Amino acid sequence: MARFVITGTGTDIGKTVFAAGLCGLIGADYWKPVQSGLAGNSLGPIRAESGWVAGSAPQPGSDAAEVRHMSGARVHPETWLLREPLSPHRAAELEGVEIDPGALMPPPADRLVIEGAGGVLVPLTRRTLFADLFAEWQIPVILVATTGLGTISHSLTALESLRARRVPVHGVAFVGEDNPDNMATIGQIGVVKVLGRLPRLVRLDRETLSTAMQANFDPEDFG
Repeated sequence: MARFVITGTGTDIGKTVFAAGLCGLIGADYWKPVQSGLAGNSLGPIRAESGWVAGSAPQPGSDAAEVRHMSGARVHPETWLLREPLSPHRAAELEGVEIDPGALMPPPADRLVIEGAGGVLVPLTRRTLFADLFAEWQIPVILVATTGLGTISHSLTALESLRARRVPVHGVAFVGEDNPDNMATIGQIGVVKVLGRLPRLVRLDRETLSTAMQANFDPEDFG
C-alpha cells in the first residue's frame, strides 16, 4: 500500500499541485476531507453522503477538481464542503455546522493521497488540529515546504509539531527555486528525508507536471 497525507508549512505553499503530481507519479487516488473556500459555489455546507461518489465530477473550484484536472486521478468525495475561504473550524461555525473529527475516515484505497488544509496546526475544530487528526490516522505524512527565506524555521516547527504527536513523517517535498543549503539544512537538523523539489512551472498542466515529477522525484521513495 502507498498511502500518504500531504500537509504544508503554511497556506499557498503548493500542496495541491504536489498532491496532483504525486497522484500521477504513483497512480494514487485523491481525497481531501474538508474543503473550504467555495464561496462562489451555490452548494454548501454539504456532507459526502448527500451526493456524488468516488470517480464522479468534483465540485468546480475545489482542490479535488484541480487535482483531477492536473493528474487524471480518481477523486473521493469530501466529507465537508464549506463556502468561506477560512480555516475549516471557522468556516463551519459560520455555516452553523460542526465537524466531527471521528467521522473523517480515509477511503479504503490501496494507493491514496490525502490533502490537509493549510498548515500542520490548522484547526479542524476548536478542540482538534489537523495534526491531531493525522496522529489518529497514523498514515505517513509528507511535509510540503517552500525553498526560500523563512522555510527552515517553518519546516522545523512543523516537523516538531508532528513528532510531538507521534505522527509518522515520510519526508519533506520542496516547491520553488533551487536552494540546496536550505533544503539540506532542513534534512539534517530535522532528521528527515528530502524527497525532492518541484520547480515552479511557467506552464502548469498535466503534461508539464508529470514531466517535472518524473524528473525530480523517485517513485521508489513512495513505494
